Amino acid sequence: MGLFGKKKKQDAPEERNEIDNHDLKVNLANTALGLLVQGEDYEELANTQVTFGYLFMIEDHGIEALYKITTDKTTAYFAAQGDKLMRLNFNEELFQTTVDGFMDLHGGNNES
Repeated sequence: MGLFGKKKKQDAPEERNEIDNHDLKVNLANTALGLLVQGEDYEELANTQVTFGYLFMIEDHGIEALYKITTDKTTAYFAAQGDKLMRLNFNEELFQTTVDGFMDLHGGNNES
């Protein structure tokens, strides 16, 4: 508490690990699927898998996520930051290194 009973504003913004937020994960996955090109990124989506490296909600920033979509033809990597979704030019090693670095910095468990 600060002077006169007011709470001091924390230096670091509040972060929530949202890896178990099914609805948010489905929304992010569906949005990314819309960016994939049929014939180039996939032939059919029947066995497509989505793997999240991390998914956080950060106060005054929004979503911070890194995930990949594995189709019958390729693995595509995506980052969500705030209200933006970007397709990344990543490989598996860079994906895992980035996930590990983010989790070391922000804490929490990385799960699929």
